[in-house]
Formats: sequence, structure tokens, C-alpha cells
Amino acid sequence: MAPNDSAGTDGGTRGTAAGRRKAARYIVPVAVAGVAAATIGLVPALASSGDPDLPKISAQELIEKIAASDTEQLSGTVKISTDFGIPSLGGLAESFAPGGTGGKSGSSADPQERMTELASGTHTLRVAADGPDKQRLSILDNASEYSLIRNGDQVWAYDSKSDQAYHATEDRAGKDAGKKSAHQVPEGVPTTPKALAEQVLKAAGPTTSVTVDGTAQVAGRDAYQLVVKPKQSGSTIGSVTVAVDAKNGVPLKFTLLPAAGGKAVVDAGFTKVDFSKPDASSFTFTPPKGTEVTEADDAKAQHKADKGLDGLIPGAEQLGSGDQGAKDTKVIGEGWNAIAEITTPGGTGLPPKASGDVPAEAQQFLDALGDKVSGKFGAGTVFKTRLINALMTDDGKVYVGAVTKDALVQAANNAS
Repeated sequence: MAPNDSAGTDGGTRGTAAGRRKAARYIVPVAVAGVAAATIGLVPALASSGDPDLPKISAQELIEKIAASDTEQLSGTVKISTDFGIPSLGGLAESFAPGGTGGKSGSSADPQERMTELASGTHTLRVAADGPDKQRLSILDNASEYSLIRNGDQVWAYDSKSDQAYHATEDRAGKDAGKKSAHQVPEGVPTTPKALAEQVLKAAGPTTSVTVDGTAQVAGRDAYQLVVKPKQSGSTIGSVTVAVDAKNGVPLKFTLLPAAGGKAVVDAGFTKVDFSKPDASSFTFTPPKGTEVTEADDAKAQHKADKGLDGLIPGAEQLGSGDQGAKDTKVIGEGWNAIAEITTPGGTGLPPKASGDVPAEAQQFLDALGDKVSGKFGAGTVFKTRLINALMTDDGKVYVGAVTKDALVQAANNAS
């Protein structure tokens, strides 16, 4: 049994603030699903039972063990359960997309659309990785499978139910130069275990408590339990527990508990895991005969023609651009309580119900998530989940973070 022992790391505030800014891009109404998917992407894990007797280790030593892990090859089965408190999306996507296309590309295989499925419910995944440039993730259904495969600069996604495929070629030069490729696999999709662990620990810093809290057995392997908690009050996050393989330092289990109590927001992990080199065939894909293939360039062109959310939310397109977002976004507070303040271009909030600009089904979704609030800043709506909350004021300001509704209202009042 490993004893409680604490340690701190730096760099957390910057990582957390960046996450808030990214979350703000997807503000109302689908954003919470987008944020949820990004959060889920931080995990490769699942639970088991047992309490193995392992040598004592400090939190700092365990963090160093994760960082030093050179394991980049694995395959296994993952079970993930998520409960962000988001109402069922149902046909919501179609209500936002003119012509009822449902997605940005119109393809059921588009990764940008399909990965949001992980924002709710329980799913079984198959995963495989062989270094930073070869990964495969498959979402298993009763009678179908959706797979996302990266092999070098080639990205394929395939939906067996609809027999549709999505293909992209990454701009490797742009990526190596630190620029996001237009054809890059969506952020939040698992890469290597080491990268996932580093993402989890980005929140650690002066505002964070990091301890080792006992041991566990996950997928038949002995593990230490690393617990990360906010020291500040006002965060919606209660704790994050990562079960770390005692032998190779790979995260095996991830559990995110809300500060408000109740079941986990995210509980994910391996039921089976193998650290040997996966077969090369895991990362190759050829569309079956008759498959409808959508190229990423075609999907991008269609998205430009189909405004979707950009036509519904004032300034949404500008908020999604890196230059505009950086200019009109500032961070209030630090650590787990950091809140991103965004000024929407034109200074306009959500269209009023009476305008008829919001489809009825979409309006029901917004009403289910939103609470009307007022204060020194004026009036607005807080869109809430169990993890990420966002306040959109009637004059076009947006405040978003993993903080309580009261914290958002206070931030808006202080900024007035």
C-alpha cells in the first residue's frame, strides 16, 4: 500500500487557461459536447478491483515515472462511461444544419461529428498505438463499428453501418512547424499513453494537491493511484484519479469526480491491455467496394457553404479563428478557477426566442441547459453541465470555465 504523499508541478495555469480558451470556441449550444469530447480524449483507462502490495512511492516519484515512460506500443479494449449532464442531442445536429445534412461534411464517418458520441453514455472501444504516428480507435456497437485510423500522414475513418468513409492527408510540414493542419485528427483523440498522462497533469501547479492514494489492479496489472485535486474553492472539479501501471508508468484508469458529488463525470479504462507491438495491419485501411468516400477538402468546402452554427450564433465563425480568438479573449483568475472572457464580434448575444431564428428543437436544448441570470453586468444566460459552465451576456460577452454559476456571475460583475 502506497502512503499519501503530495507533490506540486508547474506550468498548470497556462495549460488550464488554454483549455478554457479552447472550450470557449464551442460555446452555445453544441460546445458542451465538444468540450466533453476533448476532456474524454485525455483518457485511456478503466477500473478493476484489488489492492496489491507495492513498494512505497511519493507523488513526485510517480509523476516522474509517468514522464519517463517510453511505452508507445499497446493494444486493448477500453470501456468509457460519461455523464456530463447534457440532455440527449437526438436530432439536434440536423436542426442546426440547413437542409438537414446533420454534420459539417454530411458524412457519417466525419471524425469531427462522431467523436462527440463519447460525450454521453457508456461505450466500448478498441485501441491500438505504435508510436506517435500510428493509432487506431474503434467505437463498437451491437452490430456496427466506427474506426478512426492514422498511419503517418494518412487519416481514415470508416462507419460500417452506413458504409461511408472519410479520408484526409495531414500537412506534415505545417504540423512540424507548430501549425495546426487543416486535416489533422480532431484534438482529443488519443495518441500515446505518455501524451495522455502529460495532458492530465497540466492542471497541476500551486493551486493543486497531488497525492498517491493507495494501489489498485486494472486489467490484471498492478497500479498506483495518483489523485489530483483543486486547492481552490469554486471549481466544478472535485478530483481526478489516475491509476498508473506500477511497472511501466502508463496510465490505465482515469476517473473524474465532480465537486458537487454523485457519480463520476468520466470513468474510463482498460478491461484488457497488451504492451507488445500491434500488428501492422491494425493501421492500414482500404475502403470496401462500394463505400462512399468523403475527402477532407470536399468536406471543408461544404462546411464553408453551410454556415451551420455560424449562422445561428453571432460571431461564432470569428470565435473559431485563432487570430480573432486571441485578440478578443482574456483569462480571469488562475489555476482551476481560471475563466475565459470572450467578446463576440458585434457585441450581440443569443437571438431572442421571439425572433424565430433558433429552430424549435435547438431552443429546447438551450432551455434545458440555460439559467437566466442578472447582475451588475446586466442580464444573460448560464449554460450548465456537471463540468463546464458558460455565461453568455445579452451584450455579447462570454465567460466560460470549469467553475460554478456563481463564479461566472461574479467574474462578469467584476469585469463590468
